[in-house]
Amino acid sequence: MSESDETKPGTTPDPAPRGRGRRRKPRSKRRKALLITAWTAAALIVVGGSGLGYVYFKLNGNIKGIDINAALGTNRPKNVNNGSMDILVLGSDSRSGANAEYGGDTGGARSDTAMVIHVYKGHKKASVVSIPRDTLITRPDCTDDKGKTVPGGTREMFNTAYEVGGPACAVKTVEEMSGIRMDHYIEVDFTGFKKLIDTLGGVPITTSQAINDPKSHLDLKPGTHTLNGEESLGLVRTRHGVGDGSDLGRIQLQQAFIKALMKQIKDVGVFTDPKKLYDLADTATSTVTTDSDLDSVKQLAGFAGGLSKIESQDMTMVTLPVRYDTVDPNRVVPMEQQDAQVWNALKADQPIPPSATKDSAGDKGNASQVVTGA
Repeated sequence: MSESDETKPGTTPDPAPRGRGRRRKPRSKRRKALLITAWTAAALIVVGGSGLGYVYFKLNGNIKGIDINAALGTNRPKNVNNGSMDILVLGSDSRSGANAEYGGDTGGARSDTAMVIHVYKGHKKASVVSIPRDTLITRPDCTDDKGKTVPGGTREMFNTAYEVGGPACAVKTVEEMSGIRMDHYIEVDFTGFKKLIDTLGGVPITTSQAINDPKSHLDLKPGTHTLNGEESLGLVRTRHGVGDGSDLGRIQLQQAFIKALMKQIKDVGVFTDPKKLYDLADTATSTVTTDSDLDSVKQLAGFAGGLSKIESQDMTMVTLPVRYDTVDPNRVVPMEQQDAQVWNALKADQPIPPSATKDSAGDKGNASQVVTGA
């Protein structure tokens, strides 16, 4: 990862509980806000059923959708109709437009954060697998947004898939790595993430030690803090202030922040405060990009409604099993047997076995213990 990556300045849903995932016959019409998108979208159920046609229309017009099915065609993993659902959540690091304050535009955004969320049958529990951006993989051939074929290659960093081929290439790469078909795709960039946190009113966390990272402009003393959007972005981007300075420690911070964020969304009374409900729904729908199965209020609300029973304690979070590359210690490579354990467990809708991550570099260190929900 280059040092430039760390610069900164500052009505009722349809009854299908699976949120219209793709594990069924595909439709003819078919994308980070981390998990805030899902929880915020649950609020849209209320908005969509309120009879406020203008509000519904406005929120519906906010959402940007990408037809992943059309882009990837039929050469994909099989739909498995077992009641589970798999979602690829990306945070992009585009430096264009309002994101320019985080560094110069180098010609293409990359996926700064990538998580595969597996929601188990019954939609009461979930597993989250974070994929390190610096993982060296075999990237498949992709088609970019101009219809040009982009050759794949070996020992390519995982986050280049999004850079060269956009969301469809990111989905295709994850599907080839895992053998699992992604039912949905959700993406948010730096600016969108900040707006979501600020609209929510901040996220309370407790730090067990000081976090000081000039690269992400984050300076927190030990204790309890309510992070605004800028500070939250600094926390989920920092890698020099905690742990061994690698992307692996940063992933642990991201996972801890997600749990604090989920708790806050339930604690602030989003569902009982009409103004907060609308403001958050308006912000969420205008800052995320989804697959085209989620690009309307009704679809997004139905999807989120199916996730509303999942609490932070019902989520298991792991990093894809990796080891440091022997040629370039700034990169990591997948541990094939352990990775297979992870993906096979999710395919079978089973918990990820502890043995899969036992020897992985991804879940070592104490970064995950530094931040907790307040």
